[in-house]
Amino acid sequence: MAKNYYLPRDDSGKAQLLEHLARRLPAYAETLEVSAADIASLQADAEAFRHAIASTDSIQANARQWTAYKNLQRDGGVRVNPLPQLPHLPVPARDVAPGIVPRLIALVSRLKTARQYNEAIGHDLQIIGPEQRVTPDDWKPVLDTRSVAGQPVIKWPKGDADAIEIWADRDDGQGFRLATITSGTDYTDTSTRPASGAVWKYKAIYRLRDTQVGEWSGEVNVAVGG
Repeated sequence: MAKNYYLPRDDSGKAQLLEHLARRLPAYAETLEVSAADIASLQADAEAFRHAIASTDSIQANARQWTAYKNLQRDGGVRVNPLPQLPHLPVPARDVAPGIVPRLIALVSRLKTARQYNEAIGHDLQIIGPEQRVTPDDWKPVLDTRSVAGQPVIKWPKGDADAIEIWADRDDGQGFRLATITSGTDYTDTSTRPASGAVWKYKAIYRLRDTQVGEWSGEVNVAVGG
């Protein structure tokens, strides 16, 4: 089963991964051929990044206090809190060169190519992302329409579906009818266009293993003819 990327998107998650690796990697240093210098660099990076995050949070919180104080002084009101003080920053960490996350990514790449690396180690080090869970019941196509040379063109993201059903109401009194089943991501309706103007409607639903899944898309309109 496919897995998500191991590296968290937010800074807090990245800091937690760095700290976890700094704690757990020494136990695998010999197995994964990681040097003492590598471990020391990782630990310094973990401390420095946590310090940078904590300092930023403290400064931002202090800035909000000063902004509220400034607004009170400017506009008037009842003072509830005392005059804000300067922020209390955490104890400085060891200074490291810029590029903590690129170094982390490079280190993880090395670990995963080590001769004795395996998935059990990867899970323990939290450098294997969680499995992607496919939930077809929640799938819902989002259709995008345009007209090319007077012909309606429907586009959509395929995602993990095998195919998609496109249904069309061509304003002929017959309502929605199946227009196509395709595994692509676009469909050009080449049906005969009316001499006078009309509005054709489209809707779609995804298919997985030859079965409709998820929800119908919203209806979209395309002006044709005229």
